[in-house]
Amino acid sequence: MTESSLASAHINVWKREPTMRELLVWVVLSCFLFDVGASVLNGWHTLVFNYGDNLAYLQEAQAIRNWNFRGLGVQHFMGYPYAIAALSLMFHLPLDFTLSLVAGTASLASTLIVARLFDPWVAAYFAFTNLAWLQLSFLGGSEPLAVALGLAAFWSFRRGHALPAALLASLATTVRPLMFAALVAIGITLLLQKRYAKFLAALGIGLAIGLLYAWPLYHYFGDPLLTVHSYTSRDYGGAGATGPHGHLFGWPFHGIIAGTLAYPAPWTNLLESFVWIALVLAGTLAMFRSGYRQYARAHPAEAIFAGLFICAILSYDYVIWARSAFMRFSIPVMPFVFFALLRWLPKDRLPGRLTNDRRILLPLATLGTLLAVCSAVGIKNVFHYLR
Repeated sequence: MTESSLASAHINVWKREPTMRELLVWVVLSCFLFDVGASVLNGWHTLVFNYGDNLAYLQEAQAIRNWNFRGLGVQHFMGYPYAIAALSLMFHLPLDFTLSLVAGTASLASTLIVARLFDPWVAAYFAFTNLAWLQLSFLGGSEPLAVALGLAAFWSFRRGHALPAALLASLATTVRPLMFAALVAIGITLLLQKRYAKFLAALGIGLAIGLLYAWPLYHYFGDPLLTVHSYTSRDYGGAGATGPHGHLFGWPFHGIIAGTLAYPAPWTNLLESFVWIALVLAGTLAMFRSGYRQYARAHPAEAIFAGLFICAILSYDYVIWARSAFMRFSIPVMPFVFFALLRWLPKDRLPGRLTNDRRILLPLATLGTLLAVCSAVGIKNVFHYLR
């Protein structure tokens, strides 16, 4: 059942919903199916090394583990490599295995926290519908850790623990920069609630984490904001850029539209992107309904975060990524989108041999995982293997 009564007040009480144990089992089974599919089609280790930014994360984690940054080109926020290096040192694990272990564990934790914060059905749709989320969870990527820390911050804040929440939100920001919206949302809420002492303490925690994060960058690279500047120091196709220094944000939808026109893509990619954009927009409209407004009044920090984050991803102005990576960029806000759309999401209430939740979860988890594997490997490679 849901943990917050307000989180379920505006929806019907369904006869059967996934339990926490069932969600745990389905995530583990999805991981197993993904890894088997990846191993058969491409080779799991090969896919891990070639997927996304994993090679760069491993190089950064190796540099942190040896505390030797000579020759390292820092490209990303380094919270994820720090976690990989710390866990690897603590348990004497190889870095490539630790990279996937951190992502997989954080993905599982994120799913369970979403179920606690919102609803088990929200957690199920969050866990199994986003192909980028499944790939990042089981191959490695920074988003699962950022989401787990951010959601844990809101979970802590709901229980009145503002300072641990600020700490978790600050750590999430070191993993993915847009999670700064979580820290801002907590700060704004503390000010609205006139909890000025807590606000100052939370601000101090955020500044302390920021200084600790920036010191190695300043000491070894001479730029405390190196990972911030890395987003604008290389040419990512920033709209309106006259050189390698593009701007990150512009008018809403400009980057999405300009990127679609400037960078042709297969119709399958376009369909995937625009279906997901439409889903986020539908969820945004649903947030104006009375049920979601009731939830927002009860948990303003979460609602503020969702609003800020949606505005950011819709205004992202690096045209090469704005549309093509939208599914990935939207991951942290998808629990809020699915919660706003919960009354319209399929939930099987018909009698049958399978319990009601499994009639939905079984095809949802299986199909989502298989599509994620095929997308990671490449559809052409899948057809080649089948032949």
